[in-house]
Amino acid sequence: QVQLVESGGGLVQAGASLRLSCAASGRTFSDYAMGWFRQAPGKERDVVAAISWSGGSTYYADSVKGRFTISRDNAKNTVYLQMSSLKPEDTAVYYCAADTVPVIRFNLDEYVYWGQGTQVTVSS
Repeated sequence: QVQLVESGGGLVQAGASLRLSCAASGRTFSDYAMGWFRQAPGKERDVVAAISWSGGSTYYADSVKGRFTISRDNAKNTVYLQMSSLKPEDTAVYYCAADTVPVIRFNLDEYVYWGQGTQVTVSS
């Protein structure tokens, strides 16, 4: 079992930055890839970014490429999502998720463990 707790969401103006954190416990953190997903009202949950077990490989959705950075600190059992140049369309509940394999996968159905989500609201 893996427990995930997100933090760092909030209300910001367009152009601002936020850093989300996701603290993991329950299994060896460095054994598995991690992902950040988001779900806006009335929309499906989509992948935002993902990172391999070592941090050596990363993936970004086209909509956030160049603005968001995913990273992880295996010594602290934490994965981060640094978000810059935020836009109103980034408004969503952001979830971190843990896979059961060390390499990046993109299908949210393959991520077994999920956090409770943190709200990010970007005003124009």
